[in-house]
Parts: sequence; structure tokens; C-alpha cells
Amino acid sequence: MKYIVKRIIEPDYGCEERSDDYVAMDRVILRDEDGSEIEMEIPDSELYEKDIVEGDWVSFNLDNQVFKV
Repeated sequence: MKYIVKRIIEPDYGCEERSDDYVAMDRVILRDEDGSEIEMEIPDSELYEKDIVEGDWVSFNLDNQVFKV
């Protein structure tokens, strides 16, 4: 199924320290082709690596990894 990226919400940590092995997760609001919305947490680095931004169409493979359509 295809989803449009409606919103990407990046966490705001202020001045808090994070451990070296911490993976920043973005909350992503998606809308499917039928108009239903879901939320997923996707690593921030993966969104940047795959150049996924609000308004893009995406899908997920069997391992639940996101990719641009």
C-alpha cells in the first residue's frame, strides 16, 4: 500500500544529553490511498538518507522499512 507523508515530527530534546548509541526517531503521520491516517516512528537518519520529506509517497517492505515510491 502507498502512503503520503502528511507530517514529520522531529523530537525536541532541548539541552538534554543523549547516549552515543541513541537513534533519533521521528514521528511520521501517513495517509493511505483510502484516506486513513496512521503514525509510525522512523529513524531520522533513514528519512534523510532516503530523501523522504512531507508530501512524498512512500511504501514499506516486508521488514517494515520505508522507501520512496
